[in-house]
Amino acid sequence: MKSRTLLRLLPLFAAGLFVLFQYLSAEKFTNPLTGKAARVALSREQEDRLGLQAYREVLSEERVVKSGPQAEQVRRVAERLASATGADSRGFQWAESLVQSPQKNAFCLPGGKIVVYTGILPITQTDAGLAAVMGHEMAHATLRHGGQRVLRENLTQTLLSGAALSISDMDYNQQRAVMAALGAGAKYGAILPFGRAHESEADELGLLYMARAGYDPREAIAFWQRMAAANKGQPPEFLSTHPSSGTRIERLKAALPKALAEYEGASVER
Repeated sequence: MKSRTLLRLLPLFAAGLFVLFQYLSAEKFTNPLTGKAARVALSREQEDRLGLQAYREVLSEERVVKSGPQAEQVRRVAERLASATGADSRGFQWAESLVQSPQKNAFCLPGGKIVVYTGILPITQTDAGLAAVMGHEMAHATLRHGGQRVLRENLTQTLLSGAALSISDMDYNQQRAVMAALGAGAKYGAILPFGRAHESEADELGLLYMARAGYDPREAIAFWQRMAAANKGQPPEFLSTHPSSGTRIERLKAALPKALAEYEGASVER
C-alpha cells in the first residue's frame, strides 16, 4: 500500500522538480513599477517578434483608419505616451494603428505595437481619456505581462500533467472529476487572480505614464466611470481576468496622489 502511494506521488514529485527548473531557468527582468525581479517565459527578442507578427496579422484582417482627426489623435497621444515611458521601453519600436470597429477596446502587443478600435473613442472622448486607455495598454507591454502569463500557464500545465499521471490508475470518471476540480482550482485560484493583478499593475503604471506625458490622471477615473456605464452586466470579478469597474476605480483613486505629483512636475517642465 505504501509503495503504491509512493508510486502515485512520483509523477507529482517529478512535475514539481520540472516546475522548479522551468521557473529558475526563466529569464529575469526588473518590474518597472515595483523595482522587483520578475520572470518571463520569453526573451525580449521572442516577444518583439511575436508582437510584430500578431500586429501585422491584425492589420491585414481589419480596416485601418490611416488619416483624419481620430487617426491623428491616436498618433498624437501615442507619441507623447511613448516618450513618457522612458527607460521602461528601451529597445521598443513603438507603432500605433486605429482600426474601424464597434469594439470598445484597445491593446498593446509585446514590443510596443498598439491597436485602438474606433468603438472606444466615444467613451474616451478626449486626448486625456484616450491616454488613460493607451497608457494602461502600453504598461502591459513594458511590464512584460504576456511573458509572465505564458510562464504561469506553463508551470500550471506541468503540475496538472503530473497530477493526471499520478491518478492514471483511477476509474475514468474519477479521473475526470479530479482533473476538473484541479483545473478549476488552477483557473480561479491562480490564473485569473494573476490576470487581475496584472490589470491593476497596468492601471497604476499607465496612470503614471499619462501623468508624465502631461495628461491629467484624474481623467482616468472619469473614463472608467464612463466605461462602467457602457459595460453594464459584466461578469463577477472572481470569474474574470479583469477587476470589476468599481475595484478598478477605487485602486486608481488610491494611486492618484503619486500620479498627480508626476503630473504637476510634468506641467512645470512644459
